Amino acid sequence: MKFMKLGSKPDTFQTDGNNIRYVASELATDVVVHVGDAKFYLHKFPLLSKSARLQKLVSLANEGNGDEINIHDIPGGSSAFEVCAKFCYGMTVTLNAYNVVATRCAAEYLEMYETVEKGNLIYKVDVFLNSSIFRSWKDSIIVLQTTKAFLPLSEELKLISHCIDAIASKASVDVSKVDWSYTYNRKKIPEESGNDPSWNGVRSRMIPNDWWVEDLSDLEIDLYKRVIVTIKNKGIISNEVIGEALKAYAYRRLPGSGKNVIQHNDMSKFRSILDTIVWLLPAEKGSVSCSFLLKLLKAAVSADSGETIKMELVKRIGQQLEEALVTDLLIRAREGEETLYDVHLVQKILEEFMTQDQNAETEMENGSEIQEIRRPGILSEASKLMVAKLVDGYLAEIAKDPNLPLSSFIGISEMVSSFSRPAHDGLYRAIDTYLKEHPGISKSERKRICRLMDCKKLSADACMHAVQNERLPLRVVVQVLFFEQVRAAASSGSSTPDLPKAIKDLNCASYGSSRSATTNNDEDWDAVASAEELRALRGELAALRLGHGAVHDRNGGENRISNSDRAAISKMKGLIMSKRIFSKIWSSKGGHAENSSDSSESLGSTNHDEVKSTPTRRGRHSVS
Repeated sequence: MKFMKLGSKPDTFQTDGNNIRYVASELATDVVVHVGDAKFYLHKFPLLSKSARLQKLVSLANEGNGDEINIHDIPGGSSAFEVCAKFCYGMTVTLNAYNVVATRCAAEYLEMYETVEKGNLIYKVDVFLNSSIFRSWKDSIIVLQTTKAFLPLSEELKLISHCIDAIASKASVDVSKVDWSYTYNRKKIPEESGNDPSWNGVRSRMIPNDWWVEDLSDLEIDLYKRVIVTIKNKGIISNEVIGEALKAYAYRRLPGSGKNVIQHNDMSKFRSILDTIVWLLPAEKGSVSCSFLLKLLKAAVSADSGETIKMELVKRIGQQLEEALVTDLLIRAREGEETLYDVHLVQKILEEFMTQDQNAETEMENGSEIQEIRRPGILSEASKLMVAKLVDGYLAEIAKDPNLPLSSFIGISEMVSSFSRPAHDGLYRAIDTYLKEHPGISKSERKRICRLMDCKKLSADACMHAVQNERLPLRVVVQVLFFEQVRAAASSGSSTPDLPKAIKDLNCASYGSSRSATTNNDEDWDAVASAEELRALRGELAALRLGHGAVHDRNGGENRISNSDRAAISKMKGLIMSKRIFSKIWSSKGGHAENSSDSSESLGSTNHDEVKSTPTRRGRHSVS
């Protein structure tokens, strides 16, 4: 820390009790200065020789035949006045980053100008500020923090603006030229402190571009805002570094930002910080992570921020939604809401994501020429696939909420139904979870939710689970088994098995259609499969697995002599059993046997990304 000593005489100020200060001298004091609760017994000559204000006050006191003056409104109070008084006496005083603003403001109040005496206190303080304080990174931050106690005078004297400009200039310096101790929140590594015997004088570690962000997090939000705006206006620091600075500040300053626990008396301060951070976010896409934006949105919901702030965050999140994790999207609903999570807000985010494609298509139609245009606003197939998987995982989580309406579940799923994805396992898992947590839904509702998935896009494991799933309508179970049979036949190089016409009609209906091509009673097929029927279908699946296994053996090159015969036999066995079982199920009328106990568990999640936490910022080191 920089400091400056003024004066050369010994300090002879002494204390008599708590509130009385006097100068130990052979000469009797001739003036009493009241500063707040403190009394200073001093001599007129040294004070009047340097302070124009004290000259006026003493003159007025003499007219009233008194030797006492009052200066209750001096900036910095009694301690700042004492520094000024000691300077008048020529006693040694030490200025540093913590007391220089108070001293400068007190000197201004006392009118200690050069016109009163050359080399006066104001001049000395200004020299110290410009030659030392504003050239020091850490001292500039400390001084800026102290200016708030002396408003509006510190603003009028341009102390704040000078500090801000000094800080912004240093933050904008090329990292290769940073040679001061750039952060006082970290310990220096041995090679930087000179304690490393193997250090050859060449700095071997790169200084991170965001080296300054943690130190600025000590500033109050109003000063922090001005510093960041000044840094941005200089146009040197990248948007990514600005975003990292805002992230560091949010984690440091937002009360309970990690758990969204806000004390009632901190609510106004919380909103102010949150609003400012959102206002400072760089406009460019990708300057901050989607995960951080969603954390800000969760905080805005918890603090009941205005719609403007929330919609701004929704817009930014929608522009880079493919980066999000499922846990990021689990935004708790406000108190009093029926549902556990704010599904409506996620729907708005998805709408914003979809809008990017719609805007791009409009621009292409209005153009003079029809051509393919690729720009950041147009969604790539990879982005759509990632968002589709994200939504599947999100649906699996919110499906656990017993109060979640089916319309909300279906509404979110249908928003990404146009996004092609190779597998529907995630969607099946979400549907199964919803059926498990909402056992009381009607047959028609089960039919609606199951229509969301494409049975042709279920993996072998998902098919195995679905055939044993007592929560699914019989129609879905048979469709799953049919497509499993088609897949097994295709892998063996054979044509599709000759199934009964009713089953063919069932599967000829287009995916997602609200009408069925079958002439059988829909109620039989929309009903939940009975335990007896599932056992029969499991036997069919086992037969298909046997035939499929033979094909794998053949591809693996094992049992070359008997594999072809075994495949043919297995295929025929499966076909015969298929006709027998399907015909029996299809022709069954009336009620089914009661469902057995829920023996099937939901298909396990394989999306490991959903449990990843936001990586913490890399640690930094200081250099000298």
